[in-house]
Amino acid sequence: FRFKDSLAEDLRRADLVISHAGAGSCLETLEEGKPLIVVINEKLMNNHQLELAKRLHRDGHVLYCNCSTLVETLQSMDLSTLKPFPPGQPEKFALFMDKVVGFQ
Repeated sequence: FRFKDSLAEDLRRADLVISHAGAGSCLETLEEGKPLIVVINEKLMNNHQLELAKRLHRDGHVLYCNCSTLVETLQSMDLSTLKPFPPGQPEKFALFMDKVVGFQ
């Protein structure tokens, strides 16, 4: 997938997605409504991926693990416990920005 233009079609066809904890990858998968296991890279930039993975897990949207616990996570996972990710509301952000810059 390194040289693939888009993963959109792959995500639509997937029953389960296993991904790194990049914000774009996580959000694109969750917005597609697919169950997600996030595999954090503990050596990457002060382990910043763990913060996102923990929050999404705490909110009930993903399962997370590291490379050494992935097999265990796959064997014990219960995807029925995952909650759907709420749709974004870009119009709220647009209204906020209009107020900040003085358009309203």
